[in-house]
Amino acid sequence: MAFELKEEGFRLIDIFIVVGIPEATYHYHVKNFGQEDSDTELKKLITSLFKQFHERYGYKRITRELTKLGHSINHKKVYRIMRELGLKCVKFMRKSREYNSYKGNVGKVAVNRLSRRFSTPIPLQKLVTDITEFKCLGEEKLYLNPILDLYNGEIIAFEIRKRPTLDLVIEPLTRALQIIKNHATYLLIKVGITSTTNG
Repeated sequence: MAFELKEEGFRLIDIFIVVGIPEATYHYHVKNFGQEDSDTELKKLITSLFKQFHERYGYKRITRELTKLGHSINHKKVYRIMRELGLKCVKFMRKSREYNSYKGNVGKVAVNRLSRRFSTPIPLQKLVTDITEFKCLGEEKLYLNPILDLYNGEIIAFEIRKRPTLDLVIEPLTRALQIIKNHATYLLIKVGITSTTNG
């Protein structure tokens, strides 16, 4: 747009204000207008290396491969070119390598007495609990273990800790048992799969 306005006879100072670009940007584009891309061969080489290694190499490894082939190039330039070309290694991103400790069914599986009947007309008849992890500021984590009465959704006991220890499960369970000792006719506690450690 700035080029067209200049050709129509407007002053450059007025064009920069209307278009909203710095003067240096305008002169850079005027100087480089019509010139061939000096990185064309390098872009082809980077693309072929990226495909040769099955899209598993990021800019650092591509830079190493270029160095092996005798090209002296900065990793920042390789990074910029790969971004321009949309070449991104997504097969080994950190998110895809998250730790997973699940080992299948370990120990004895309790009988499912609830059978997805998550309501009851009798108070303190069905209680459920599960541990929830909350990520806080920084690297802090908090673990919440509430015990919920399915009669009215009331939390009758809970515990919050910084680590998922055995006490996180035992403390609210002990308090809940004291509350329902003389009131409940039938007690069922459904516990989710939880890995706990002592300490």
